[in-house]
Amino acid sequence: MKFGRLACLASLLAMTTSSSALAQGADYSRFGIDQDVPGACSYEAIDAKDYSGRQLNIITHAVPVIGEPTDLHATQFAELTGAKVNVVHVPFGDLFQRILIPFQTGQNAYDVLFYGSLWIGDLNPFLAPVPEAYQNVSGMQDVTRNYIDVAKWGDTMVQYPVDGDRHYLKYRSDIFSNAEAQARYKDATGKDLSVPETWEDYNEIARVFSGWDWDGDGNANYGSAEVTKRDDLMFSAFISRAAPYARNPNVKGGFFFDLETMEPQVNNPGFVKGLELFVDASKDWAPGGASWGLGDEIFAFGGGQTLMSYSWDDAFVQAQQEDSAIRNHVAAAPLPGARDVWNRKTGKWDHFDEPSRAPYITWGWTSAVSNRSTSQDMAFDYLCFFSNEANTQHDLQVGRFGVNPYRKAHFDPSLWTDKMGWDAALTDTYVKTLAGMDESQNRVFDLRVPGVSQFMTSLATGVAAALAGQQTPQDALDGVAAEWKSIVERIGVDNVRDAYARVVALEDNL
Repeated sequence: MKFGRLACLASLLAMTTSSSALAQGADYSRFGIDQDVPGACSYEAIDAKDYSGRQLNIITHAVPVIGEPTDLHATQFAELTGAKVNVVHVPFGDLFQRILIPFQTGQNAYDVLFYGSLWIGDLNPFLAPVPEAYQNVSGMQDVTRNYIDVAKWGDTMVQYPVDGDRHYLKYRSDIFSNAEAQARYKDATGKDLSVPETWEDYNEIARVFSGWDWDGDGNANYGSAEVTKRDDLMFSAFISRAAPYARNPNVKGGFFFDLETMEPQVNNPGFVKGLELFVDASKDWAPGGASWGLGDEIFAFGGGQTLMSYSWDDAFVQAQQEDSAIRNHVAAAPLPGARDVWNRKTGKWDHFDEPSRAPYITWGWTSAVSNRSTSQDMAFDYLCFFSNEANTQHDLQVGRFGVNPYRKAHFDPSLWTDKMGWDAALTDTYVKTLAGMDESQNRVFDLRVPGVSQFMTSLATGVAAALAGQQTPQDALDGVAAEWKSIVERIGVDNVRDAYARVVALEDNL
């Protein structure tokens, strides 16, 4: 049986669910899952479909992060349905253009797209709305509000949630609680060793724990693993560091811009302070740490080389894999905050006795179907299968895959303790840290406006110049702000403002 029209999708989903129920008990363990989970996009449901003689074209990130699970589930989908699935892998620095250019030139190059969700401002005109039938499947109904919002452009869902991303602090709990480590830190600083509350604390701890063998394996360890490669997500690392100094809980209406005036804020004293601390931290990075991409950060912290890290879940999950030497010796905490936060309304610093936090709900991987695809039925089935409950539970356990919690069920501690064998105390830090971001009213989201790739490239170039000592932090960010003004003028101030207003609503949790 072949399916070619989305108009009959709802009835087809019902049919496959029904046929799945008749075939309960089928063994799909050969695909690496613990067990199938009944539903419209389960292994049994997809197995009932026949896409033989048809080809699905997918573009995705390079292996391993998101590219590896794309391959894995493409192979499974092909075996189950008879489809031919062609997967193209592209490095992050080239992925945006490789997706956008075919659309601009009128080509129908890919059916399924995996990319950074912040690109929605440029890509939304080319994306097929997610059909209601798929929005009603159990997995989609369980997606948290944050990632439903991230998937929408206006009121229309045009991205298919497959991941939930945010930055938070990861640290070696065994070292922080070690008496010898505590004594060494006390001798060096006169302070008690504790989880860093500010980025000043973070830098100081990283400095003390860099360049010596604090885990006794015969190799030098370091304090911090950070994403620092200009073309590999370094802009996100900088935003995490700048956010608490520039995102004032008493000032609404924009973090990157003042929404009323559309004046860039990227060179205000809060952003400059964040960059000064980033530059200060660079003195204590591991050899080669000035050009680390996301993969390097994952394996440096996840492999036990560094004491702390602060990007996505991937490094934490890597540390928690069953063969990890540091499994159950890590913990999670909110990103460090700031005791002094810039207030753009008053032009002064506001002091907070308790550090102000600014959770960063960073771009995250997403997926979509091209509105030019002639195989939208098969494309949405693939994405629904990719993200079904059985596959997602598997993928969450593989750090290098880049699939992180995005459903309500993922914040149930029993998922991690009972099914994945995590320590209960560790799980408590993880679940509370991640879930708490959904409630914050001082959050930072990515820009998500037309031209976002231009804005972020400009930001990364300026930050890289400061890290390399080529410019002062203030001069570097002044240059970025000037470029941002030019980009806004080129795209159109109203176009950027209208899109940015949606970001501001997310940040202020309206």
